[in-house]
Amino acid sequence: MDFTKTAEGRDEFLTGAEIIMEALKENGVRHIFGYPGGSVLPIYDEIFQQDDIKHILVRHEQGAGHAAEGYARSTGEVGVVLVTSGPGVTNVVTPLQDALMDSIPMVCLSGQVPTTLIGSDVFQECDTVGITRPCTKYNFLVKSSDDLASTIHEAFRIAKTGRPGPVVVDIPKDVQLGRGRYTTRSEAAERASYRPKLEGDLTQIQAAVALMATARRPVIYSGGGVINSGPEASRLLRELVELTNFPITSTLMGLGAYPASGESWLKMLGMHGSYEANMAMHDCDLMICVGARFDDRITGRVSGFSPNSKKIHIDIDPSSINKNVHADVPIQGDIASVLGDIMRIWHTLSSKPDHHRLDDWWTRIRAWRERNSFSYSADGDVIMPQQALERLQALTKGRDVFVTTEVGQHQMWAAQFLEFDKPNRWMTSGGLGTMGYGLPAAIGVQVAHPNALVIDVAGDASIQMCIQEMSTAIQYGLPVKVLILNNQHLGMVRQWQQILHGNRLAHSYSEAMPDFVKLAEAYGATGIRCDKPEQLDACLTKMIETTGPVIFDCHVASLANCLPMIPSGKAHNEMLLPDEATDEVLANAIDIKGSQLV
Repeated sequence: MDFTKTAEGRDEFLTGAEIIMEALKENGVRHIFGYPGGSVLPIYDEIFQQDDIKHILVRHEQGAGHAAEGYARSTGEVGVVLVTSGPGVTNVVTPLQDALMDSIPMVCLSGQVPTTLIGSDVFQECDTVGITRPCTKYNFLVKSSDDLASTIHEAFRIAKTGRPGPVVVDIPKDVQLGRGRYTTRSEAAERASYRPKLEGDLTQIQAAVALMATARRPVIYSGGGVINSGPEASRLLRELVELTNFPITSTLMGLGAYPASGESWLKMLGMHGSYEANMAMHDCDLMICVGARFDDRITGRVSGFSPNSKKIHIDIDPSSINKNVHADVPIQGDIASVLGDIMRIWHTLSSKPDHHRLDDWWTRIRAWRERNSFSYSADGDVIMPQQALERLQALTKGRDVFVTTEVGQHQMWAAQFLEFDKPNRWMTSGGLGTMGYGLPAAIGVQVAHPNALVIDVAGDASIQMCIQEMSTAIQYGLPVKVLILNNQHLGMVRQWQQILHGNRLAHSYSEAMPDFVKLAEAYGATGIRCDKPEQLDACLTKMIETTGPVIFDCHVASLANCLPMIPSGKAHNEMLLPDEATDEVLANAIDIKGSQLV
């Protein structure tokens, strides 16, 4: 075959593996998280022969997926995963579903057995397209080397635009070895059926502004969609709050879009949110939902959710609008675009809204704030988990810190006590609630921000799900810090068992815990242990200032409950506050009939 040269000096025909690398480079990829296997060896051979893209070898494909999520969430770029066929694919299903629920842009390249053997149950074959269809935004099976480049370009476009999400590109081994023509991004045809709607309907936006201008008890309910839209959306959100003097709260995924130091900040809302945020949501007369989806952890009992308010819902995903809660003014569009139009129309109002109409509303909010719903009782002989995070916040104040978490009580306490003034600094598994997310996500964040302070707030149970990724941190010199709030329990499970199941703690206590200090040292990291409140600051400071990876085993009160809490089956104004949480109150707080753990 006669291989002519392109104008760029590249062979017109390339192997499939060469095409893959060219396409990744053209899409701005700088890092790949992966694990090799037989069906992707041609790709790995090409990775070996170039220096533009750095490959991070994880210890488990789940770790690769979560690392790519952390990378994407902290940068706004697309995270890239490379896995082999069969178990490589099935191991990455959890991160794919996690990314789908939390709207994280990710492209997963998976190897597949040769096209001639698909369906014959050969070694390490699985139906990747079938398995990943429900847990991806889109997936592809590439059957020709000529289609590789255009498919990868389209995968990146789909993952990044609209409501972000994970995309799988399944590539048989013979397609990687075969030769094809490279198609540039400008040459690649975009899928006609995928055209995300970015601009909101101006009539609906005008209706929203009219409601905002006359509301007396408004609240802005912001979510992860603000962060996904990009820095401009966060900037416009902050300007809108300042312009309107509206109070603002946020979902777990939206923390940082509006600064925690802002005067209008009500803290996080929802099941373990603040009293002031939840009461404002319940009693408001206008709710402006910006980039959130009214999930169950936010609404509580839907029939009792904000019963007397008009609701404006701004979201780029039309399937999220009117899905769980009726929107009086639905606006589909990109958050930055819609907020820009709202600001422009607000400035053109002939009669400027009177800020004093909100005076009574702010008086009520200040009274709710005085309840100090994140308060806790300290015991001088034991470290309280809230205390550990309060001190972490104090000792890192003024630094640009990136925080990841595992899932459980520690996750909620971190959301309550750590403060974020910038977007993309908070990485957690919100929708799927994936234990084991935090450490590999921290690795992904550290790869993207090599000089930053990256801290994984973990539980003693969650951290063991993907603890092997500490080896990845050591290999690549990634100085991630793991703060384990060690209470010897599956804390959130134990809390629910106390409340829902008569304190029958079925398999939620860990009797054979590892020595985390020795485990850290076995990996080559620094291990720290602390169980005395008077030693806490010194140990946290050591963790922060140590140059390499650290595991800090912080022993905390074993039976502390994460409060406040909206019990299952209850509305926002039926919160259980820390100063009310006696054992009897806990036992009677749940409407057992019809309530569920989730």
